[in-house]
Amino acid sequence: MPDEQPTDYVARLAREKAQAVAELGDIVIAADTTVEVDGVILEKPPHAEGARVMLRLLSGRTHQVHTGVAVGGPDGVQSRVITTAVTFIALTDAQIDWYVATGEPMGKAGAYAIQGRGAAFVSRVDGSVTNVVGLPLAETLEMIRTAVTSESRSN
Repeated sequence: MPDEQPTDYVARLAREKAQAVAELGDIVIAADTTVEVDGVILEKPPHAEGARVMLRLLSGRTHQVHTGVAVGGPDGVQSRVITTAVTFIALTDAQIDWYVATGEPMGKAGAYAIQGRGAAFVSRVDGSVTNVVGLPLAETLEMIRTAVTSESRSN
């Protein structure tokens, strides 16, 4: 959506995913993660040069990783957005070229994977590390507990 805030964007995508299958009657979990820097959403890079551009933008700076999580159950869909601040070291062109050549940035929001080689670029994480990987586990488990409790009350 034009002018959609990054947190609204991930929340909407997660809700839409969960609502698409929640009617099947089971507990459903959906999530979507994006990277934001200066109010700009960095999705998955479309090609190697796009990954280089993203990594240069993140170099030596702090950015936000937002994950929208939606859990669908008998009482509807509940959703939350979890945000983690991640700070990168200053990257050289040689580091960026090496990392892009590994192929790891492709298919990753913000063009990096903290659970892989991209961790070498991270100097600080403020918040949930599992959020940066793509699913904030503690918060998701709490949402599931709520949905399961609600389901057991309605049976």
